[in-house]
Amino acid sequence: MGAGRRLEHVMRAGRVCVIGAGVVGASSAYFLRKRGWDVTLIDRTGVGAGSSFGNCGYICPSHVFPLAKPGAMASVLPLMLRRNSPFSVRPRMDLHLWSWMARFASCSRRPDLVHETAEALHALLIASKRDYLEMIRAESIKCGLEELGCLFISMHEEHLDEFSETNREIQERFGLGAERLDGAELARREPSLRDGLGGAWYFACDAHIRPDAFMKGLGEVLVRQGVEVRSGVEAVSAEVEGGRVRRIQTNLGEIEADAFVVATGAWTPKIAQITGVRLAIEPGKGYSLTFKRPRNCPRLPMIFEEDRVAVTAFEDGLRLGSLMEFAGYDESLRPERLGLLTAGASKYFRDWEAPVGGEAWYGWRPMTPDGRPFVDFAPGRSNMVVAAGHNMIGMSTGPGTGRLVAEMLSGEETNIDVGKFRVDRDLM
Repeated sequence: MGAGRRLEHVMRAGRVCVIGAGVVGASSAYFLRKRGWDVTLIDRTGVGAGSSFGNCGYICPSHVFPLAKPGAMASVLPLMLRRNSPFSVRPRMDLHLWSWMARFASCSRRPDLVHETAEALHALLIASKRDYLEMIRAESIKCGLEELGCLFISMHEEHLDEFSETNREIQERFGLGAERLDGAELARREPSLRDGLGGAWYFACDAHIRPDAFMKGLGEVLVRQGVEVRSGVEAVSAEVEGGRVRRIQTNLGEIEADAFVVATGAWTPKIAQITGVRLAIEPGKGYSLTFKRPRNCPRLPMIFEEDRVAVTAFEDGLRLGSLMEFAGYDESLRPERLGLLTAGASKYFRDWEAPVGGEAWYGWRPMTPDGRPFVDFAPGRSNMVVAAGHNMIGMSTGPGTGRLVAEMLSGEETNIDVGKFRVDRDLM
């Protein structure tokens, strides 16, 4: 099915309120405004102040397979039990967390579901990269866009071998296979890396941006185009009549609109009264450190697969990011977690000098059990679209999701199949 469901009552542009100003919400506002909607964009902090701010900025069609796949539990469980692991679960009495974990385990045992998710993510990733390139060039957004590809680096050759079958499948099904580089070729192409590494898979299809610069630029574009951007506004509840949302209550008063978009990422389960459903989204805490460019700065974006550390060089800095911590909505910046980033990087770089200082950051990734976001009309709310749960690829899929939201609310045929992103899909 190529088309999304159409609204019964709102078939032309009216007034729309977008809740959440991360990359998904801001992109939704952008494409809605392009279709003539009067847009109000609200956020509890500001445009791009959450998980869209300090990530590594990857636009990565290569990330087509979800975390939940055969063998995931066998590989994740040992990490969970290891002290200072890049993947950790902080034990606590939280029924939502353990329900999510049970669903994740169930999804990872279903190869058919994994393949369906990969198909859905591939379509969204390709569409989103297209939209990034169009938006950045059309609006002259200065965000350090570079189409250099990405290295998936292994310390050991055996680990590199394990990816061969996955790479073959990516090539055969999606035409995006990687080039295998042995240790010597890897060191030649990226002199910042030390000798003796196992090698890498190089995905030429990937690109990157500086995410905070992109979000700043997109926010300025929205204001120029007449979008009302309101920071410090937190949605509290919704008034529903006859299957439609008439208005929402916020901490600063009520907002009436013809249609609503909920793009609140990991916070979405906390506003179930507004959406009418508590979605299976669990916050997965990621960290990053941003430094001044070191003397031996890498040129290519790279991921150290065995240590779960991602690296992006910007024009004015170097960012180390990644990790995964299921700790609820914990707001602490834990030094031992940040230390894993620098310790991981030190294993791979030649003449590594531990950077001093740097800007520390964390953000909550909205993790779903099957690795797919929810992009659908909210149950019992025919004029509200939910767009949340983009896992670790929110930056990569933001513009593509925003276009889908605008198409759905405007009653258009969607450019990709939205049926695979339904809120009521089977997750067990």
